[in-house]
Amino acid sequence: MRKTNPRSRTSRKKKSPGWKPWLWGLFALFIIAAVAYHYREGLAYYFSFKTDKVLKEERQARRVSMIRNIEIMSRNSDKVIGVDLSEYQGNIHWDQFGKIENTFPIGFVFIRATAGNDRADNTFAANWKSAKSHHFIRGAYHYYRPDENSLEQAKLFIRTVQLRKGDLPPVLDIEKLPKGQSLDSLKVGLKRWLNKVEAYYGVRPIIYSGEKYYEDFLKEEFHGYKFWIANYNFFEENIKRDWLFWQFSEKASANGIEGDVDVNVFNGNARQLEFLRLGK
Repeated sequence: MRKTNPRSRTSRKKKSPGWKPWLWGLFALFIIAAVAYHYREGLAYYFSFKTDKVLKEERQARRVSMIRNIEIMSRNSDKVIGVDLSEYQGNIHWDQFGKIENTFPIGFVFIRATAGNDRADNTFAANWKSAKSHHFIRGAYHYYRPDENSLEQAKLFIRTVQLRKGDLPPVLDIEKLPKGQSLDSLKVGLKRWLNKVEAYYGVRPIIYSGEKYYEDFLKEEFHGYKFWIANYNFFEENIKRDWLFWQFSEKASANGIEGDVDVNVFNGNARQLEFLRLGK
């Protein structure tokens, strides 16, 4: 095999490419833009069709929720229906607020006051005041964070919420399992919160949770407390005997609220709800 002279190989000039890579990329972008502009009307129709399809699916899901909501509220027409509110509902138009699914009157409202040991709900003060001025039976609840100090959480709730005669008992909302503590420690923390709040307001709090959480962790350990249970099972149509409140949907509509709202049924009539209110 013939060897090549090293000096002559290094001194030979390299041929420069006719197009640099970035020019090819720029050219490709130009072609894509030109095609998109040429077919702009067709593309606009295509994407609008996709959007309409998504919206149609959402409307269909909303209709299914509405059918179930109306069915349950109709079946429980002898009981009191209410909603629970937080900053997720945004600014509520209280002058329009009053009916669920444009038909069923709202008999009570629960309002989120605090979350964890450091956070008040952004809309609590306004909602708490407006509920009173518009003559709704109101109650306040605390969203409990398992891995935060329970007494600090209780103190935050107490600093934030001033209960008055006619209000509903305070509510402890527990939904999450702890990450940094045992279940036994969680139960100790929950009891500390409950005892602290009960000692301050002079009334035993209500406990809110999902049905599975209630059955697995709370039912036996917290015997003697009243429970507010969330269960969205499509085939569940009646409130159970040991539930004081039943949150049966998170996708209801209410006048004065843009978007969805949770809806609940009280396990009793209006007269029985009166007995639950403070000072009644």
